[in-house]
Amino acid sequence: MRRSGIKIMAGLIGLIQPLLHFMFMAIFLGVMGYLCSISLTILGTSAAMKILGFEVYFSLKTILTLLILFAVLRGFFRYGEQSCNHYIAFKLLAIIRDKVFRALRCLCPAKLEGRNKGNLISIITEDIELLEVFYAHTISPIAIGIITSILFVIFIGSLSPILGAIAAVSYFCVGAIIPLRNGKKIKNIGMDYRNTIGNLNSSFLESLRGLDELIQYGQTVTRLHEINDITKVLSDKQKKLKDAEGFTKAITEIAILAFTAIMLFSAMTLFSKGILSFEKSLLATVTLMSSFGPVVALSNLSNNLAHTLASGERVLSLLEETPEVVEKTDGKDIIFYDAQCKNLTFGYGEEKILENLSIDIPNGNIIGIHGKSGCGKSTLLKLLMRFWDKSTGSITLSDTEIEEINTKSLRNSESYCTQETYLFHDTIGNNIRLAKADSTQEEIITAAKKAALHDFVETLPKGYDTSIGELGDKLSGGEKQRIGLARAFLSGAPFMLLDEPTSNLDSLNEGIILKSLYEAKNVTILLVSHRKSTLGIASKIISAERGRLS
Repeated sequence: MRRSGIKIMAGLIGLIQPLLHFMFMAIFLGVMGYLCSISLTILGTSAAMKILGFEVYFSLKTILTLLILFAVLRGFFRYGEQSCNHYIAFKLLAIIRDKVFRALRCLCPAKLEGRNKGNLISIITEDIELLEVFYAHTISPIAIGIITSILFVIFIGSLSPILGAIAAVSYFCVGAIIPLRNGKKIKNIGMDYRNTIGNLNSSFLESLRGLDELIQYGQTVTRLHEINDITKVLSDKQKKLKDAEGFTKAITEIAILAFTAIMLFSAMTLFSKGILSFEKSLLATVTLMSSFGPVVALSNLSNNLAHTLASGERVLSLLEETPEVVEKTDGKDIIFYDAQCKNLTFGYGEEKILENLSIDIPNGNIIGIHGKSGCGKSTLLKLLMRFWDKSTGSITLSDTEIEEINTKSLRNSESYCTQETYLFHDTIGNNIRLAKADSTQEEIITAAKKAALHDFVETLPKGYDTSIGELGDKLSGGEKQRIGLARAFLSGAPFMLLDEPTSNLDSLNEGIILKSLYEAKNVTILLVSHRKSTLGIASKIISAERGRLS
């Protein structure tokens, strides 16, 4: 369920607490700037009346002095307001990005599996960037508009209560009724627009990554049509937003002209009846005409807020999303010596993947798990890594329930090699070093040798300093997998979880790796594979029955 615009703004304002003093300063400077700006018109009118012989409170010299002073101060106040607002905005964007990355870290991997990556990228980049509009050009203008409107209602009301009431209605209509009606009208369009941008990003990302396959199977034109369809939907939504923006500006201008005419008519009526002097009638009308600036800014906000509030909703929803597994920080640190599963049951939704599974994994042993795809082999490793929490049963490491082990200690005790190794756009050496940031070159070479990778690296002109491209595009599947295995060896964790570690390797390299695993000392290994040849080094093999581990 989508929250209201007021709730979104309240959530975004809640993030500003550490910088409230800057916000108050921005509001104060903004109010003073508008007062100076509007006073220029009022003083100019007063000077004209003085020259024409009408009675004015100040002398002509004083008025001219104030005109120069307010003109200069207006620039300083405006500069100060914008400096404070943009300092707040850019400081908060850095804070929000940090919060978003922390949130993603907590949600990963359980809550992010199968998530639309293009939408996530859109949130991290474009949506957060759009919040600059809210923090730099929304919060203080709202407060400035309200404060300046109250001040000028009081000023005009001091000249005539009737004209003060007209001013109050004018400001409220232009600064509140028009933008609120427009904002309500385009709220859902703004959210749909942001989601469509996310979908377009995803489509481009998938197309770029799968370009070879699209060309191979002649699907480039089809894919282009799909992207064009999304682009057309995006253009249609953007047109609706632009139409709404134009309509709001037109209505605002009409309202300003109408209220100005009403003020002028009312002031002249009071003058004709002798209730109000000509000077005060003219001053009240000029004051209203020149003081719509702050509320016009509020009216124009509704157009930008359609995008900003949609972005705010997406960012806040991500920050408020609860992780599937909460990291443990106040539990126990362990020294690994064995692992055990008892009556373990787990499923994704209604589908049970593991049911009443019991396994003993003694220290220093190699336990193999054999079975067809989909029988729960990979799921068991994820549960042992505590990427997911079990449904029922127990998982213990070193006689300690896995939920009671500090997450950092658990991850330090395990190294996990998945079927698909993710590689960063960096060198081979740095990709291996991911497992141990302070590792020496000798340690990296030793790990690479165990993973049957060193001889290949030695054939490259730059060796371990060779860049592997984005997602390791310059490497084969087997080379990528061996980098993943090198990471596992380098980490030095006493409990290795290996998910199909040799599925992309030829028999020679597989043999070298299996020999390294077999000869590894002070290491306990859980080896998952659908190939029986890979499990030849295991001291015990557990097979899936009826397509499920049990």
